[in-house]
Amino acid sequence: MNSEKPTQEDYNNWHKDPNNWYLGFLYYNPKDKRLFTPKRIWQLGLTINLANPYSTLIVLALFSIIILALLSR
Repeated sequence: MNSEKPTQEDYNNWHKDPNNWYLGFLYYNPKDKRLFTPKRIWQLGLTINLANPYSTLIVLALFSIIILALLSR
């Protein structure tokens, strides 16, 4: 396994690979260690790399906040 840091070309190739995108908007790439990556349309901002272990914590926190907001009505 290559222990070098990925180049920008690697990031670009991973981002363009349709196998790393589920349903067209969910990014999942275990080789990409970034937590936040550009969306497919980069002008729209960032998305979460669901293969990153910290992404689970962020998704759970967001769902918890949404549920708490709905329950507090």
